[in-house]
Amino acid sequence: MRILIVSDAYPPEVGSGAHLMAELARELAARGNDVVVLTSWPAYKLDRSAAATEFSERMMEGRVRVLRVKTLPLHNSGFIVRGVAVLLAPFQFWRTLIRHEPAPFDGVIVYSPPLPLANIGIWAKKRGSRFLLNVQDIFPQNAIDLGILTNPLLIGVFRWIECHAYRSADVITAHSPMNRSLLVRAYPKIVNKAVVLHNWIDPSQFSVGGVQEDFRETLGLQGKFVAVYGGVIGPAQGLEVILDVAMRVRDIPDLVFLIVGDGTEKSRLEEIARARGLTNIMFRPFVARERYPSLLKSADIGFLTLSPKMKTPVVPGKILGYMAMALPVLAIVNEESDAHAIIADAKCGYSCSSDEVAAAETLVRRLYEQRRDLTELGQQGQSYARSHFDKKIIVDEFERLLAR
Repeated sequence: MRILIVSDAYPPEVGSGAHLMAELARELAARGNDVVVLTSWPAYKLDRSAAATEFSERMMEGRVRVLRVKTLPLHNSGFIVRGVAVLLAPFQFWRTLIRHEPAPFDGVIVYSPPLPLANIGIWAKKRGSRFLLNVQDIFPQNAIDLGILTNPLLIGVFRWIECHAYRSADVITAHSPMNRSLLVRAYPKIVNKAVVLHNWIDPSQFSVGGVQEDFRETLGLQGKFVAVYGGVIGPAQGLEVILDVAMRVRDIPDLVFLIVGDGTEKSRLEEIARARGLTNIMFRPFVARERYPSLLKSADIGFLTLSPKMKTPVVPGKILGYMAMALPVLAIVNEESDAHAIIADAKCGYSCSSDEVAAAETLVRRLYEQRRDLTELGQQGQSYARSHFDKKIIVDEFERLLAR
């Protein structure tokens, strides 16, 4: 099949969405499909080496052709600028696509958000493509819940885009059962084309290999109990809760919360940590994908947070990375998140609601007290991830859905 993958993020950008799409593209190409990726120009969530790299609009990366489009800022900008950027992006993407790849595609996979990129799938469908919409965050509802989107007119515009995208897609995939249920409740007519298709892991991408970078030594964390977070630091993540927890557990001298990433909230959180005199919080920039397994290997537990304002059942992709690396998981997430069910089913750690700071403190202390017995939790998570979220199983389903 000739397949187009549309995503606003793609390596060398660092992030779960970028690497999910890269793994999907490479696996589909390895199976003999002709794969083209249409994405934005690398400008966000880059490690230092990638930031210095020069890119061109069309590049061959292994067996995958990658088209990169320069747009207005899609991240790390004010909400008004970002709103205009995402509305213009489909037109800029389509113009680049037609210039370099004018032939129709058999199937198009669009990663959402940003939801307006679904227009690429709609336009490609008019040329005979089968359109699969991969819904990760339910927009605009998540932006409304977070207070990011408040203007009634803009809400109406994005609701119309959402309705049109769902009506036009041949298949809509949600990454958890509750996410599918939420979509179907809001749009009952999509019930027959909305399916659960879990996010995936590529076990080979979570192998440290022969040479392991010791982040404990690099960051001066020898002898510490390290709780690591790797990813975006934005409003949806609600990392303020970790600052509150850190205040409560200052009596544990060797406990450190290591936050690796970047985003619109990072500077503000750093300032709060300094103002509170929190020496058990450490912020560091993004690391390249190939260094990420070593980062996780250098930690004792992996934690993730979501804002309590979130009312959708989102499951952050980083949870699968923690499980793949046999790292016990601490999830402090909104009560609607399907992460609670996954962690309980996998028996790979603990979770609580992100508005329950006392409960989060209790779980941190429990994991610290169990620090010599965490191996079993990690191994249970790794086993569960390999049996439920293996890339090859999920890509089999992608191929089936595109070909049906």
